[in-house]
Amino acid sequence: MKPLSATLRLQFHSDFTLDDAAALVDYFADLGISHLYASPLLSARPGSRHCYDVVDPSTINPELGGEPALRRLVAALRRRDMGLILDIVSNHMAVGGAANPWWLDVLEWGQRSPYANFFDIEWHSPDPLLKGQLLVPFLRSDYGEMLLAGELPLRFVAARGCFQVEHHEHHFPLDPASYTELLEAAEHPALQALAPGFAALASQADARQAAADLKAELARLAKQAPVRQALEAMLGRYDSRSEAGFERLHRLLERQHYRLASWRTAADDINWRRFFDINELGGLRVERPRVFERTHGKIFQLIANGLVDGLRIDHIDGLADPRGYCRRLRRRCERLLAARPPAATLSHLPIYVEKILGQGEQLPGDWLVDGSTGYDFMNQVSLLQHDPAGEAPLGALWSELSGRPADFLEELRQARRAMLTGPLAGDFETVAQALLQVARGDLMSRDLTLGTIRRALLELIVHFPVYRSYINACGRRAEDQPFFQQALQGARSTLGESDWPLLEHLQRWLGGQPLRQVPPGPLRRARKQACVRFQQLTSPTAAKALEDTAGYRSARLLSRNDVGFDPQRFSAPPQAFHDACRSRQQRFPRGLLCTASHDHKRGEDTRARLAVLSERGPWFAAQVRRWLAQAAPLRQHLADGPAPSPGDELMLLQILLGSWPLALAADDAEGLRHYAERVAQWQHKALREAKLRSSWTAPNLDYEHACRAYLQGLLNDPRQAKLRAELAAAANAIAPAGALNGLVQALLRMTTPGVPDLYQGSEFWDFSLVDPDNRRPVDFTARQRALDHSVAPGQLLAHWRDGRIKQWLIAHTLALRLQRPALFASGRYRPLAVTGSQAERVLAFAREHADERLLVIVPRLASALLGDAKLPLIPPDQWGDTRVRLPAALAGQAWLGLFAAPGIARGQEQLPLAQALADLPFCVWYSPAPATKEPTDE
Repeated sequence: MKPLSATLRLQFHSDFTLDDAAALVDYFADLGISHLYASPLLSARPGSRHCYDVVDPSTINPELGGEPALRRLVAALRRRDMGLILDIVSNHMAVGGAANPWWLDVLEWGQRSPYANFFDIEWHSPDPLLKGQLLVPFLRSDYGEMLLAGELPLRFVAARGCFQVEHHEHHFPLDPASYTELLEAAEHPALQALAPGFAALASQADARQAAADLKAELARLAKQAPVRQALEAMLGRYDSRSEAGFERLHRLLERQHYRLASWRTAADDINWRRFFDINELGGLRVERPRVFERTHGKIFQLIANGLVDGLRIDHIDGLADPRGYCRRLRRRCERLLAARPPAATLSHLPIYVEKILGQGEQLPGDWLVDGSTGYDFMNQVSLLQHDPAGEAPLGALWSELSGRPADFLEELRQARRAMLTGPLAGDFETVAQALLQVARGDLMSRDLTLGTIRRALLELIVHFPVYRSYINACGRRAEDQPFFQQALQGARSTLGESDWPLLEHLQRWLGGQPLRQVPPGPLRRARKQACVRFQQLTSPTAAKALEDTAGYRSARLLSRNDVGFDPQRFSAPPQAFHDACRSRQQRFPRGLLCTASHDHKRGEDTRARLAVLSERGPWFAAQVRRWLAQAAPLRQHLADGPAPSPGDELMLLQILLGSWPLALAADDAEGLRHYAERVAQWQHKALREAKLRSSWTAPNLDYEHACRAYLQGLLNDPRQAKLRAELAAAANAIAPAGALNGLVQALLRMTTPGVPDLYQGSEFWDFSLVDPDNRRPVDFTARQRALDHSVAPGQLLAHWRDGRIKQWLIAHTLALRLQRPALFASGRYRPLAVTGSQAERVLAFAREHADERLLVIVPRLASALLGDAKLPLIPPDQWGDTRVRLPAALAGQAWLGLFAAPGIARGQEQLPLAQALADLPFCVWYSPAPATKEPTDE
């Protein structure tokens, strides 16, 4: 198997199966990919388009072709010496519906279910309505209303001999002990004879087996017509549309292990952990050994059988103990490697975690993982490609037009408060109640009130600067202390002074005092529970507030609003990028580097083009003011304000400039209609995620329709032809600089320390928007036809709009990675000095390992140098006296150009940019020494 050199992420679903991928393996190999990187493959909710909603972790999704198709894909990969990395979901499963047998068993048996402790359920809720019950918030509307409307019919499933209540796609099985009432009411002696057996289940030790036998007998009896008629007549008595039926069904439901409720109740009353605020995804207690083994059993089997060669862990911060989980997973996987067949031998199985890193935060080094999934790199290269000169004018434009806070941090804090008092209020209350138990357990704090705890806790989380801390028995890690202190300081600035003393209690309870210093017993358990719940709350609060709220409310420049980004930071100098690369080389040299993913808000080339606006802030501001005046006839005036709002208009204009297709003419009616539908999907999501004029929970359809009409008018109304032509012209004016950014971004991903991760289809230009747009079908046939290693790069550059130049760049660079695995896996990263008038517009570095060398030079902030050029190539004379200085060890080296780069004479200590970047907008040289055989993955 090839050493891990480059991965390519594929999103599987029923329309793109494992066999579809197998047919493309030769293309991926020719592109230079060493490992495919698959979205989750375990059985998911039927019809899932992303497969993160797993319902059965013991099988491969039949909609993807099942395990036979997986084996066919792996066989195709092995023929090209390639591997497979699998994305797995450890934090949650899909619940609700009728597809998850573990969840249905919990509904049926409650705390007697063997899966009752698999899900993160608080069975001992302080709410008397939920004592010993599970809140099931899946009803379309209020419980009483649904009961009265007959939308909770009682059904008998004859094939399984069981009773359940149904609500659209949701099934709610009844506790078998409660069948007694139903069978006694059925006017048939055989059914009534079974009733005592079901009644005995309530106290029977082997109740599950006894229930199975009784259900089998009930199913056998139901084959008889008289029995079926008696059952149907009995069910009629529980028709809740009648007064008597209403009372009967309600009493029956009150005896179950769950309480049915409207979906709206989940925000406040939920007594189990969800994935963020999604009712259909239930949190798992994977920290329990039995849950760990049951949820990972199939994955471990695939590793041992040589079918999976690496893992990607989704949403690691949702777990109670990420460090413990990762270390347990590493030890388990290492034991499995010895069992692999000889053809799939591995000495190391890479493990990656999806971790959002805040400013100044680093992935913990003791987790025994190979790195993150690369959002940190995506942020670093984005910062590099934004001009600090654009921050002030673009910020002023946004603030003036939108009326929203100019300070993104204030926008973020408002969003955090909205999350904690809205969608995550129930989760917040769980933490507050846990802290109240801690307070009550200590004589010195027992007078603290729940209200005081709520106020202090709210402000602490609002000001928490990272997704979460990592508290263990020794307390809060030293690395987390600055973040916690920052949160405390922020909380003091917004709390009344009378509440400040409680912050000191929270500081101590939430990791400031090691748990091992607390005597064993109820207080230590309460402290531990409070710490876990606190950490599992700060993470979804941060994600929902930043990525899914503030990121849609604030748009100084949308290229700085994406997953893993800190929009508060607008740009960073080359030195910051160099520092990040050197740190990654030292700490996680095999970490993934991504610039596009299934979760991104804007495609990698959409962001790259929008970044150009940071260099042309005044120009953009002037364009926007003219366009807004021209678009006035499209704007509607509703009772709650203009539609769209100025902020939503400005966001839309940025989206159009960033994603305008390169081949789309302003008078192409059919192309514009198709493009409008894509943008409309983004707009619909953006309006609801912002939660300002509309939301998912309370849609403002009048506002949404007005915004859509505005968009359609911009792109389709003949009366807006002039404005449309100006939009297209502006998009095309920044397109060459955007393409140059995109090519540089791709090259940096493949040459800096780490493992480049490509997202499906992004070897061509990626002007996608947020999902579902970024998960559209990929035309792999066109990409297969286009891949030609022999074509002259100058010809490709001349036709850069078709995307082949990007594919060519990727294929050639990845080929070199495969030839020189040690250089890219272990090569030292050395920044190179740049001098001259345009020095700040250049990034240069070398990679060094043994006798192998690599030299990379790329431009940045090149819009001014490009001028009105139609190609993404800076005219050589624009570089003036700008040069890259080579240290003596590099100057004395012989070099080969990977692309069309001119040669470097031995002993040459200065590389003029006018020469190095004369023919292509990037250059890579490498030493001609033969590749050393130091594979890293086999």
